[in-house]
Amino acid sequence: MSPNTLIAYQTDLEQFAQYAEQRFQLGDIVKVDADVVRTWILTLMEEGVTTRSINRKISCLKSFYNYQQKMGLVEDNIMRQVVSPKMSKRLPHFVEEKDMERLFTADMFEADFEGIRDRAIMEMFYSTGMRLSELLNIKLMDIDFYERTVKVLGKRNKERVIPMNHLAVEALEKYFSAYQEKFGEMNKNSCIFVTSKNRKLYPKAIYNIVRKYLDCVTTIDKRSPHVLRHTFATHLLNHGADINAIKEILGHSSLAATQVYTHNTIEKLKTIYKQAHPRA
Repeated sequence: MSPNTLIAYQTDLEQFAQYAEQRFQLGDIVKVDADVVRTWILTLMEEGVTTRSINRKISCLKSFYNYQQKMGLVEDNIMRQVVSPKMSKRLPHFVEEKDMERLFTADMFEADFEGIRDRAIMEMFYSTGMRLSELLNIKLMDIDFYERTVKVLGKRNKERVIPMNHLAVEALEKYFSAYQEKFGEMNKNSCIFVTSKNRKLYPKAIYNIVRKYLDCVTTIDKRSPHVLRHTFATHLLNHGADINAIKEILGHSSLAATQVYTHNTIEKLKTIYKQAHPRA
């Protein structure tokens, strides 16, 4: 257990002890029952404490009463009678279509090597929905310009072939021309995306590139490569793409992982309904 977790647990125990004493006049939390814990949880929820924080406090109490039981100080662990509140599923963040369109049409990218490379990276993320790790490891031999496809190695070493649109292909062709002009012929076994010193790009650099350009067009909290993956999937769904096809493109092992994007689509439909229906 990390030092930060220990401090958090100590604070949680002190808060619970204070609550038990003030509300129920119980000076020893070893002697409380499950109802006291449940009442505390309800109080925390009413005060607006997040579900994540409440569940951490419950975890703290479970550890505490487990220890008390092992030491023979209590017969039963009262926490077995306490149910943790369910975490609400967070909907994936995504960039609006109009904002992505603005990104690629408003001359955001410089005409130098790095600007041409950055555009290719952004086009690849938005065109394919691939993961950061997959983009970093694309080699020249993985790209089929004639078929407009790219082969990637996903989770659990599963290969898949992803289609690309003509804009991504054009951005790649311009990038390879800029690369050749700067460094010469690219080795077909080399990872394609490199720094200005011809070294393989690293994850933090990609994060910085994505954030730099998304900062120009959106104010959503998360502006990362994975948000572009969410954006890709959400926009496909919004335009009627089959969810099973999206599952295959994203490389999800189960449909459940892909179905989270349908929630974004449903939320959008609800918004449209409220705006358009006369009795909404």
